[in-house]
Amino acid sequence: MSESNSTPPNYEKRKRSKVPMIIALVIVVGLIAAIAAYFTMTRPTAGDEAKRTLTVGLVLEPTSLDVRNDAGVATGQVLIDNVYQGLVGIKPGSVADIVPVLATEMPEVSDDGLEYLFTLREGVKFHSGAELTTADVVDSLAPAFVPEAVGYSVELSAIGDNQVKLTLEQPNSLLLWDLASSAGVILEGGATDGLQNSANGTGPFEFTRWKQGDSITLDKNPEYWGEPAKLESAVFRFFPEGRAAVNALKDGDIDAHTALLPQLRAEFEGNANFEMNRAESSDVFTLAYNNSRAPFDDPRVRQALSMAIDSEQLVANQNGDAKQLGSPITELEPGYTDLTGVNAYNPERARELLAEAGQQNLSLTITAPNFYDTTSLDIVTSQLAEVGVVAKVKPVEFATWLNDVYKNQDFDLSYVDHAEARDFANYANPDYYFGYDSAEVQRLYAEAISSIDPAAEEVLLQQAAALVATDAPAKWLYNATPTNVVSSLVTGFPDVNTNSRVNLATVGFDKSS
Repeated sequence: MSESNSTPPNYEKRKRSKVPMIIALVIVVGLIAAIAAYFTMTRPTAGDEAKRTLTVGLVLEPTSLDVRNDAGVATGQVLIDNVYQGLVGIKPGSVADIVPVLATEMPEVSDDGLEYLFTLREGVKFHSGAELTTADVVDSLAPAFVPEAVGYSVELSAIGDNQVKLTLEQPNSLLLWDLASSAGVILEGGATDGLQNSANGTGPFEFTRWKQGDSITLDKNPEYWGEPAKLESAVFRFFPEGRAAVNALKDGDIDAHTALLPQLRAEFEGNANFEMNRAESSDVFTLAYNNSRAPFDDPRVRQALSMAIDSEQLVANQNGDAKQLGSPITELEPGYTDLTGVNAYNPERARELLAEAGQQNLSLTITAPNFYDTTSLDIVTSQLAEVGVVAKVKPVEFATWLNDVYKNQDFDLSYVDHAEARDFANYANPDYYFGYDSAEVQRLYAEAISSIDPAAEEVLLQQAAALVATDAPAKWLYNATPTNVVSSLVTGFPDVNTNSRVNLATVGFDKSS
C-alpha cells in the first residue's frame, strides 16, 4: 500500500477546554478535604478520648469500698465528694470549712445548740435512679451517729417531705464535721448490703468497676442534680512504689499523682509538661508509742524518745514537703498552737530520762506499713541509736498494720500518716490504739466540743493539746504538705488535703490542648 498523494482538507479538531475540569477537580478535592476535616474534628481519636478521661495516681488502695467502715482514708479519698455526698461537705480548697451539699443551705440551729434543721434539695437521685427522700437521710444517719461510732448520739426525725431534724442531748461542735465526713454520707434506704464491693451515691460520678490491685473507675453521672462533671470518666490507679508513679507520669499513663516522694521532685523541676504544687494538709506522720504497755506507760520514757528525735532534720529531708509540728493539731484546724518547743530535740536530756526510768538499753520494734518511703524511718532509728535505743523497723502490709496495731494494739512503736483532719478525739479516747488515758485531756476535750462558743472551744482545745504534747503519747514527726504532680493540660485539680479527698467535680482538660 503506497502513501496517498491527495491532500486532506486543511482543518484542526477543536480542543475541549480543561478549565471546567480543573475547577471540578478542585471542588471535589475541596469537598473531600472538608469531609475529612469534619470527621477528624468530630470523631473521637485516642488523644481526644484521653482528654475526657482523667487518670490519677494514688499511693494506697482501699481494702473495701465501704466508706463508713473501711479504716483509713483510702476509700474516702476516691469516693467521698465524687460518688457519695452528705447533707454538708468540705468546701473545695479547704480542710474543715463546711458547706451545704444535699441540703439547700446550712442548717437552722437552735439557740441552745441542740437542734439542727436541714432542708433537702429537690430532684436529687441516687445512681440507681431512685429519688433521695427524707427517709433515706434518717435511715442512713441513724446507725452512724451513735456513741460507738462518733462518740455521741443523735435523734433523727423527718419533718414533712423535705426536712430532717437532728436533736442532740448536749451541744457538739463536731456534728457538722462528722456530717461532712464518712459518717454523714447518705445511702439509698440506709443500704448496708454489698457496700464492700459496690457504691451507690448521689455524686457527679458513678462507681463503674474495681480492678483490685490496679484501679477504680468512675464514670460521669448523666443525671447529676448539680453542675455536670467536665470529665467523662476518672480512673484511680494505685502506686505504692514512688518510682513506678514517676514512670507512669512520664509515660503518659497517668495525668496526676497526689503524693510524689520528696526526693523525686527534681525529676519534674523545669518540666513544662507538668505542674507541681504542695498541698496544704492535715497529714501528720506520727510515731505512736503503745502507752498501754511497759515501758511506754512511763511518761519519762515517752518524753525521752521524743527528745531523741530531731524534727528539723526530718523536715529538711522532705525537700520542702513538710512543716514542724509539736502536737497533733495542725495550723489548718481549730485548737492549733505552736508547741514545737515541748519535748524538743535534746539527746542529752533524753539519756538522763531513760536512766531515771531504768531503761538505758531499750530494744524496740517500729511497725510501719510497707508502702511508705523508708528515709524518715532511717533517720529516726539512727537518732534513737544515739541515745542508746535500738529500734528495728518491721514493714507490714497495711491490712496487717490495721489488724495488729490499730485493732489489737500489738506493737511497741507505730509509724503511720494520720491524714484525717480534726482527729484530736483520738487522744481523748483511751480505747484508741495509742492506749493514752488522761482524765484531764478527756475533760478538756469534752468541754471543748460541747461549747457553742467557737472562741471558748479554741482555748479549751489549745489547753488539751498542751497537756498531750507534754505527756508525749506520740512524736509528731512532721505535718506533711505532699507534692501533687499534675499534667499542664489538666485544669481545676484540687490542691488541699488530697491525701484524704480528691474532689474531681470541677476538674477538666485545657480545651486549647
